[in-house]
Amino acid sequence: MFIKILPIIMVVLSSIGYHMSQKATPNVLHPIVALIVTYVCASVVSIVAFFMFVPKTNLIEAVKDANWSSYVLGFAVVGLELGYLLAYRAGWHISTMSLLANTLVALLLIPIGIMLYKESITLHATLGIALCIIGLMLITKK
Repeated sequence: MFIKILPIIMVVLSSIGYHMSQKATPNVLHPIVALIVTYVCASVVSIVAFFMFVPKTNLIEAVKDANWSSYVLGFAVVGLELGYLLAYRAGWHISTMSLLANTLVALLLIPIGIMLYKESITLHATLGIALCIIGLMLITKK
C-alpha cells in the first residue's frame, strides 16, 4: 500500500513546490535564465542522487541505455516549465492555472490511452470525464 501512496505524496508535494516557485520567480529574471538555473540545480541533484542510489555504476555507461523518450521528455519538461512561468506572468492565478491545465491534459490523454495503450473507459470514468468538462466550463467562465 505504501509503495502506491509514496509516489502520489511525492508528486503532490513536488507540484506544490513547483507552482509556488514558478509563481515566485521574479519578473526581472528572463524566463530562459530561470530555466537554466533550474536545470543546473536539477542536474546537480540528479547526479548526487545517482551516486547515492546507484552505487558502483558508471554514469556514462548508464546514460547509454537512454532512448528517444528521455530526450523527448527533456523538451516536454522545458515546454511545460516555460509555459507555466509565462502563464503566471500573464496573470493566471495559482489556484486555477494548474487545475485548468491538468484537467485539459487528462482529457486529451483519454483518446491517447484508448488508441495507443488499449485502455478502456468505464461508466464511472465517463461520468468523471463529464464532470471535468463541466468543471472546465465553470472555471473559465467570467
